[in-house]
Amino acid sequence: MSDLPRKAVTRTVKLAALPIGIAGRVTWGLGKRIGGKSAEIVARELQQRTAEQLFRTLGELKGGAMKFGQALSVFESALPEEVAGPYRAALTKLQEAAPPLPAATVHQVLTDRLGADWQDLFEEFEDEPAAAASIGQVHRAVWHDGRQVAVKVQYPGAGEALLSDLKQLGRFAGLLGPLVPGMEIKPLIKELRDRVAEELDYELEAEAQRTHADAFVDDPDVIVPDVVHQGDQVLVTEWLDGTPLSEVIADGTEQERDRAGQLLARFLFSGPARTGLLHADPHPGNFRLIPGADGRMRLGVLDFGTVDRLPGGWPRPIGRSLRMTLDGDAEGVYGHLRAEGFVKDTVALEPDAVLDYLKPIIEPAEAEEFTFTRPWLRGQAARIADPRSPAHQLGRQINLPPSYLLIHRVTLSTIGVLCQLGATVRLRDELDTWLPGFAAAE
Repeated sequence: MSDLPRKAVTRTVKLAALPIGIAGRVTWGLGKRIGGKSAEIVARELQQRTAEQLFRTLGELKGGAMKFGQALSVFESALPEEVAGPYRAALTKLQEAAPPLPAATVHQVLTDRLGADWQDLFEEFEDEPAAAASIGQVHRAVWHDGRQVAVKVQYPGAGEALLSDLKQLGRFAGLLGPLVPGMEIKPLIKELRDRVAEELDYELEAEAQRTHADAFVDDPDVIVPDVVHQGDQVLVTEWLDGTPLSEVIADGTEQERDRAGQLLARFLFSGPARTGLLHADPHPGNFRLIPGADGRMRLGVLDFGTVDRLPGGWPRPIGRSLRMTLDGDAEGVYGHLRAEGFVKDTVALEPDAVLDYLKPIIEPAEAEEFTFTRPWLRGQAARIADPRSPAHQLGRQINLPPSYLLIHRVTLSTIGVLCQLGATVRLRDELDTWLPGFAAAE
């Protein structure tokens, strides 16, 4: 591919081919079964071919299509194994790489945004991108003062592509549903659309990254690279070496996976308290595990294009509701949820039923340490997704206030990554320290 497809009609045709392709493979699978192959073998082949087409298309288009694919990738742990197995390799590809833009296009963007003499800003600049994501790609370079830097270049037409893709994906969200059983696709796409303007604004991203870099400077557990230079559609930050979390998930030792999980949980819950911001794009491509001089692994955090603004830190009602649930206070939890708008005035629920619905979900906060696993998350997803389940019926009556939408997605996504890691985490320690209203004494 030579450039980011920008014309809406081109992208629409590619995306519209997805459901058509799925239907064609069903017909192909029926023919295979008539020809003698077992249903199980045909199903696996169908899943593999569907995954390959879906994520190849999303990756090639970049823009909103790839952003949607990355959002799906962190929920892989919740899928039934017979569905997740064929998808895992294809999903992982979206977390670290995508087809790059050619050097000539990158040079033109840098000329347009930094000036004709942009090369004077660098001692070295690598034309081959080090990483490519949904709306931009990153090049390794050496700044004019000798610092190793990452140069993030926004794709030409990224804004148009984001909106066009997400609009088109929304039209056939129902057809994509079977690819990720138990997950609601439409709300995810809507939330991604709501964040388009912020993610395209590199000035906002630079501000959020500087805030985090200042807050975590000299931190023993978390590293945030500082901003070196920010321009329109170009962002230069310090370079960060380390092992991508996707590689830790695939090949890391138990010690590395546990350490990565603990630090990810620590960053999730400490960030809002220390910065007033919540990093809202927790897919594995945005994190690195970095060995320190003292032998301790640290977590490197990248990409602050999407953040939630929480000036008072995590909302206290979350901590209070979680504490009441752990204490078995059904009436207290129910009253709290009603007061915060999670249960509308027009809905009446049994407090004990609400407590029963919540208790399994907050199991990781109950023990001193908890091992996050794919089977555990699949069990939670199945319990809530099964229309015959009381949890499913009750869940449909729970309301999610708009102010909690992004918090909810970030929390679920982080849990998904912890389950991909298979990490054993002392989550309660982080909640006691950083979540207002959670500590028993509060």
